[in-house]
This record gives sequence, C-alpha cells and structure tokens, in this order.
Amino acid sequence: MSWVLKGPAQRFEPREWFAGPDVVELALAGDIGAVRYVEPRPLVCTAARTPLRRAPDGAAEAVSELLFGEGFAIAEVRGGFALGRCLHDRYIGWVDFAALALPGADPAHRITARRAPVFAAASIKAAVRHELPFGARVAGQMEGDFLALTGGGFVHRRHLEAAPKNRFAAAAIFAGAPYLWGGRSPDGIDCSGLVQQALSVEGIALRRDTDLQREQGEPVKFAAREAGDLLFWPGHVGLLLADDMLCHANAHWMAVVTEPLAAVIARQSDAAEPVVRRFT
Repeated sequence: MSWVLKGPAQRFEPREWFAGPDVVELALAGDIGAVRYVEPRPLVCTAARTPLRRAPDGAAEAVSELLFGEGFAIAEVRGGFALGRCLHDRYIGWVDFAALALPGADPAHRITARRAPVFAAASIKAAVRHELPFGARVAGQMEGDFLALTGGGFVHRRHLEAAPKNRFAAAAIFAGAPYLWGGRSPDGIDCSGLVQQALSVEGIALRRDTDLQREQGEPVKFAAREAGDLLFWPGHVGLLLADDMLCHANAHWMAVVTEPLAAVIARQSDAAEPVVRRFT
C-alpha cells in the first residue's frame, strides 16, 4: 500500500499525537511520511492510579497519571512499558504495561468520593480490598446499596451518587491534597490536574498541561475576572473563587490551598498579571 502526502508538513502537538520520529499513527499517514504506521489499540487502566511517564523507565519523570477504568490507547510496548494516549485528554506517555488490560464492560459509573473503599462483600463491615480515587471509572451491577464491580469487589452507592455539582465543589474535594507533579488524584495532584478534574464535573474537557489549557476557553481581561475563571501564569494555573481567593495546587505550599490572589501575585518574580480564561 502506498500513501500520498497531502501537502506541506504540519506541526502536530507531540504530547497529543503519535507523530514520529519513531512512531507515527495511521491517522496521520496523509500528513507525515513514515516507514511504518501504527493503529493505537485501546486498553484500560486496572490500577487505582498509575504514573504516565516521559520515558519507558520506572525512574523517569511522571508527566500525568491514569486512574482506574480510564482508557489508554497504546502504540508500542518496550521493556515492560506501553507508549499510549490517555483517552480522556489525549495526553501521551509511557505506562507500566502490567497496569493495563483489554476493555471490558463500559465504565458507566464514576467515583465521586475523595476515596472510595472497595469492599470484599456487599457490607460496610466487610474487609476493604483497596481504595479508588475520585474520578476513577467503574462498571458493574447494582445490588442493593452496592455496586458489584466487574472483576470483583463492592463500592457503596453513596460513593458514586453524591457527585459535586460544579467546579467549586469538585475543587473542594482536593483541599489539602499533597502537591505531586503529574498527579490527578486526592493522593497527589498538580495545578493543571486540579483544574482539569474540577471542570470535568461540568462536562468541560481540559487538556493536560497549563500551556495547552491556556489555548482553550474565552479570553477575559484581568480586571473583568470573576469566580469560576482560570488564572494562568507561566507553568501554573488556579481556579478563582469568590472574594478574589485562588484555589490551586502549588509547590510553594506543596498542597492544594485556597489563599488570596494578591498573595499569589506577590510571589511571582515579575508580579505580572495572570492570563484569564473563562469556561462555560
């Protein structure tokens, strides 16, 4: 089979596309020439949370995180790690292949508690097998007050039904969570992971990194900012609350905190006004 390039080379964001030099996905066959093209294969995460790394090495930098039940389309396997794309935000990285499996039943439910215990039986007195973090996707059948998970274990319906109604309530779930570069769960989260998770409860799909997120939304003048807006600095983002308070995961406090916006601006080396984006 031969391919004909459509025209001048285009730039495809390498954090979201398999665009070479070693791996080029089949969808780009008309745009990027390659000796071999791959068709990413969808799998699903079976660990409560597992790092998405920059390289196929357990000591490599974690750039994001997959949560239980989230999809991951792989393009290559090397040294026990799979190169793939997160299906919730298209972000690309390497994941421990042992944490992945073929997709099963559609994960129709989402964990809405900060952490949900997975019981060995349909009883709150049963042994706890493990816990699943906020945002994990699960499938199963309801049995009274419990969801019997596909693959085993039981989650109480209260940990599936009491969903936060808006971005403010979702961000509050992460209050005090430790700062963790690449994290996306209450066990550890970074600034872009926090706003991504917070806005997801309103059906808003943010990209993974701050520079990518800043390309989304509606530009707003700093003076016209209001609660619910996202405020961006180089490499950082936070959610503006009422009374000019900012909720953000940050390395200064090494935690998710809410503090006056003026204090955050004062810590910036150039004291520049942040870029404001509105998502509705």
